[in-house]
Amino acid sequence: MIATKLIPPFTHQTAIAKVQAAEDGWNSRDPARVALAYSENSEWRNRDLFFTGRAAIESFLQDKWQKELDYKLMKELWAFTENRISVRFEYEWRHAKTNQWFRTHGNEHWEFDDDGLMRRRDMSANDVPIAKSDRRIGL
Repeated sequence: MIATKLIPPFTHQTAIAKVQAAEDGWNSRDPARVALAYSENSEWRNRDLFFTGRAAIESFLQDKWQKELDYKLMKELWAFTENRISVRFEYEWRHAKTNQWFRTHGNEHWEFDDDGLMRRRDMSANDVPIAKSDRRIGL
């Protein structure tokens, strides 16, 4: 499916495709590429951080992927309406300073503008330390 066709109102098929596109983008670990999926004034809550705009998103992601090495993400559609999608996700990563592996579990709620850009992202997550041998995502 062509990404430009992934605009509200969502169907089950386009919601699944939108989630897959987000997963693929984040797994690229390219902050500039990922930031383009968000509106210019996209509002984010990421755990306890609140910020607005593509420049802030790109900066956040640059910092994130300097700390979270070997990042690999899995997203799953949880629910959707006309212009909103909720997902559950897991990702695994290795801490840059300690080399400790983690699996992060969480939920995101997304709201899209008429062009299919995410104008709001609300994320909650928990990190669980794991052994390298317990990794299961993207292997």
